[in-house]
Amino acid sequence: MIDLRPFDKLGGADHGWLKAKHHFSFGSHYDPENMGHGSLRVWNDDEIAPNTGFPAHPHSNMEIITYVREGAITHQDSLGNTGRTEAGDVQVMSAGSGIRHSEYNLEASTTRIFQIWIEPTQTGGQPCWGAKPFPKADRSGQFVTIASGFKDDAGALPIRADARVLATTLKAGETAQYPLGSSRNGYLVPAAGAIEINGIRVNARDGVAIRDEANVTIRALEDSELVLVDAA
Repeated sequence: MIDLRPFDKLGGADHGWLKAKHHFSFGSHYDPENMGHGSLRVWNDDEIAPNTGFPAHPHSNMEIITYVREGAITHQDSLGNTGRTEAGDVQVMSAGSGIRHSEYNLEASTTRIFQIWIEPTQTGGQPCWGAKPFPKADRSGQFVTIASGFKDDAGALPIRADARVLATTLKAGETAQYPLGSSRNGYLVPAAGAIEINGIRVNARDGVAIRDEANVTIRALEDSELVLVDAA
């Protein structure tokens, strides 16, 4: 099953300082038929205006991955962690038993991110935060795991979920394959470019929900940057 979710049909909100599109139900956008895809609960496409952001707010029992597409995001939390994550880098936060954090765009231009929430395999636990660069050149032509709940995924940021988050960049005409497995749930979004996945065209910021597909074949129609979640 390949279910295309066109960007212009996604729910969303315009708060002035924040323009958000929601691939699944979130906030005031509620669709009981679209509450997630497997353990993937949230995929928000956020544009944050300069010198604005999310003030301190709480989270618990969720794995939160922030993929920075353009600009940078500055994080601060109740554990004392601070960090600036820029385009090409990734940050993860295991909310565990509870954490408060803020995220601001302190840059001179708009910051664009994907924020991805995945349900953890168990509730509670000590919250934690981490960030890491993943240079686009290192993932050219192949999927690189950037966050994972599997110990064998060396180099990935750890999350407490039966899931992994992957990214790749493809030149026009290049192909990539991913062995999803027929029992897993995949969700793929091009951050930029256009692709064809198992024969279906997908444009930038469209979502693709994948299920019952042992292997996924992707062909780049344009130079493209892709993010994929493989979840239980």
